[in-house]
Amino acid sequence: MVAPKKNKDVETDFALEVESDVQSKTQLKNQMLDLQKLGESLIALSPTELAKIPMDEILLDAVMLARRITGKKEGFRRQLQLIGKIMRHRDTVAIEQAIGVIKSAHQTSSAAFHKIEVLRDNVINGNDEKVEKAIVQHPLLDRQKLRQFARQAQKQQAENKPPKAARELFRYLQQTING
Repeated sequence: MVAPKKNKDVETDFALEVESDVQSKTQLKNQMLDLQKLGESLIALSPTELAKIPMDEILLDAVMLARRITGKKEGFRRQLQLIGKIMRHRDTVAIEQAIGVIKSAHQTSSAAFHKIEVLRDNVINGNDEKVEKAIVQHPLLDRQKLRQFARQAQKQQAENKPPKAARELFRYLQQTING
């Protein structure tokens, strides 16, 4: 039995030259979908946030139209495709950075909001130790007001009334801490 002849030059015979400019259909489609997702995030922004995004009139008009037709499934899909097509010819790095800044601002404000909620719950459910700890952390807080709000909130919880004092305490903490 004779072993089959091995062709050592197979790799060199079929070597393909890959040009850096040519992209496959899959790569083009993935880029298109990424641009459409970026367009969706533009549509989700509020008008004040949208004003902070660096984009031209054509793209802004397309985004505003997409915001108006969100209920129409096929029209919305086609508008997203149009936004993706428009964005193919634009510099999207600046848009992505602006959206990143807006999202990070949301995250920091959400974290600050959560922090104040935790502080409020600690003051209401805790004793004088928790009030003192809150005052050490935030010296601008008034000890008497904190205790008064805490007593009122505890009383309202015991009587199953709406948490009006807890809301007032939250507003007081938010105004005092955030300035």
